Amino acid sequence: MSVISTNIQMRKVIVSLVLFILCYSLKSQVGDSEQPNILWIVSEDNSPFFGCYGDEFATTPTFDKLAKEGILYENAFANAPVCAPARSTIITGMYPPSMGTQNMRSTYRTPESIKFFPEYLRKAGYYTSNNSKEDYNMIKPAGVWDESSKEAHYKNRKEGQPFFAIFNLTVSHESSIHKSIPNDKLRHDPAKVTLPPYHPDTPEMRHDWAQYYDKIEDLDGQVSEILIELEEAGLAENTIVGYYGDHGGVIARSKRFVYESGTHVPMIWRFPKKYEHLAPAKPNSKIDRLVSFVDLAPSVLSLVGVEIPTYMHGKAFLGNQDTTPREYVHLFRGRMDERIDMVRAVRDKKFRYIKNYMPHRIYGQYIEYLWRAPSCKSWEDAFKAGECNEAQSAFWNQKPPEELYDVTLDPWEVNNLAGDSKYTEVLERMRKETNRWMTEIRDTGLMPEGEMSTKNSTQYSFDFAHSNAYRIPEILKAANVATLRDRSNLRELKEFMEHENATVRYWGATGCLILGMEADSAKNNLLKLLKDQNADVRITAAEALCNIGKSDLAIPVLIEALSNENLMVRVHALNSLEIIGGEVAKSSLPAVKKVIGQRKGREYDIRAGKRLIEFYE
Repeated sequence: MSVISTNIQMRKVIVSLVLFILCYSLKSQVGDSEQPNILWIVSEDNSPFFGCYGDEFATTPTFDKLAKEGILYENAFANAPVCAPARSTIITGMYPPSMGTQNMRSTYRTPESIKFFPEYLRKAGYYTSNNSKEDYNMIKPAGVWDESSKEAHYKNRKEGQPFFAIFNLTVSHESSIHKSIPNDKLRHDPAKVTLPPYHPDTPEMRHDWAQYYDKIEDLDGQVSEILIELEEAGLAENTIVGYYGDHGGVIARSKRFVYESGTHVPMIWRFPKKYEHLAPAKPNSKIDRLVSFVDLAPSVLSLVGVEIPTYMHGKAFLGNQDTTPREYVHLFRGRMDERIDMVRAVRDKKFRYIKNYMPHRIYGQYIEYLWRAPSCKSWEDAFKAGECNEAQSAFWNQKPPEELYDVTLDPWEVNNLAGDSKYTEVLERMRKETNRWMTEIRDTGLMPEGEMSTKNSTQYSFDFAHSNAYRIPEILKAANVATLRDRSNLRELKEFMEHENATVRYWGATGCLILGMEADSAKNNLLKLLKDQNADVRITAAEALCNIGKSDLAIPVLIEALSNENLMVRVHALNSLEIIGGEVAKSSLPAVKKVIGQRKGREYDIRAGKRLIEFYE
């Protein structure tokens, strides 16, 4: 063979080899870029009561198996300890206090620039289905889901279309303990329940805990059915599975409270071999990284290759847009149903700091829905009978301005370290972080809800809170001073009550309300506020005056507020009247009956009004 022929043959071999490499490379790239399906399983109202989280009393073979096949997150948190605000966080990737959606079951509008994250998935070609709870705590825009109903399912998509499918499971919801199952029908023995140190040992308490573990076992079975269905459909190898509980729960002092029991949630992610490159660790791993619900939306977008919007507060912890781990997770509580409260908290890997902005309200404010559980009523009865120790009695007393817990040594959070000088540095660090975060997100919770809901007619104005008109530094300073319960701050509180900004005046009056009788020297300032243009300021001043023996002047203001067209102003007045109690509350009953008699349904003013009548008639 000639040299020329040999060279030609060599060239043919080289070209063939190059073509083979190019084709293989292109094939690999297509395979690597193929969008994964995402199956998202959500359970309601449960802390990590699973065997894979070390709970030996739990019966959870499915979750335990899922954890072995996947990645278990040891430090996953709901940013809010109740469903609607928590889901508001998830669907937007933003902190609700920045949007005005932190109070339970609000319907405020957000700007068009803030999208519900499934919209981005739809634009990327995904079939999005939600079965079936929404409860976003805000007005839902159009175009979020291809299907959101009890029949919604990934099987309804076009052939070959990638899917993002949510299945919400309600079997573990708080309502599951409202009706007691007979002891002999329970699968978990009430006598073997290990009670938290803050719960009294009552038969009802043991029963509700045992019944709840039965519901967790039922949940495990439902998750098994969903995973089997995925396997039988031949989709398991193309689908990333994510599971989490939507907040802690459900026995009193868990759901609705920013403790570990209300915010620490189970979270497990399983990646098929095809998508291991998107996973943060190998199967059967446990990760102690701090993650929270605000991080879920950007993490899903990261998994499917969609660029994360810059407005999102959350940070991706999965996929190609993974970020540096957080040092803190931020937590919040607003109004829960008919009871007004405000709490902010921050958690690192060792400590939890809690700032109570309404320390004059007890932890265990009566909430009609919470009291449906026999365990809650038995706890209250035990306290009234003098049968509770210090840790068990704390729930029925006013709150301290600040709380600090070492969750590694005190997982049930009963030993408040805020007053311990050994932890001063930790306290100051976490207090500073809370203030930084509240300022950064423009925390709207500093406004009383009655005021907030009057912005922009009857709908909350996002633009207002994120403009210079919302004077967050002055307001936050006033709120922090007011909540210290320190009589030496009276001079500053009086200055706040003279301020041109209504929210600053509100916190000045709140500071006097918190001080009680010690605010007597601010009487004239409070009297002046009875004529304030802001209804929440008037109500707060009236309640504070009742504390210092000036109820005769305050009663007309509170009764007038009961007929205010603003629902949250009425709820505020009803809360105040119940706390004041005595003859003041009794004198308001005709007006309360008139107001709730004109209304139907289960609005929060009706619930609070009925309780007031029941208690003081």
